[in-house]
Amino acid sequence: MKIIKHLNTFAITLPFAIIITYPVFKEAVFIYALFSTMLTGFIQVVIGIKMLIDEPKNRHLQNYISGVVLFFTFLFFNSQARSYETLSCILMATPPILAIYLSFIIYKKKNL
Repeated sequence: MKIIKHLNTFAITLPFAIIITYPVFKEAVFIYALFSTMLTGFIQVVIGIKMLIDEPKNRHLQNYISGVVLFFTFLFFNSQARSYETLSCILMATPPILAIYLSFIIYKKKNL
């Protein structure tokens, strides 16, 4: 569990660490930080799947994976329809919410 906690902490802080380098690398930093959020999401989904395999009855992990599946389902649906602005706004807020939720699950389990 300690490795998962450290990996999650790395994934969460990576975009912020890249942004800190702004005085050196200027505008390219924002592009790299945006790309690193995709890496953060990938790492967190892999962590969530691994934790769900270890504890398949955990309702919090089931909810997290359900949220990820719903996010990608609605993202695909929205990309095909291209006319649902309300859904686009919801989809923009979903990844940070999922990241916070998985972090909450990880840190809560760490303290138990």
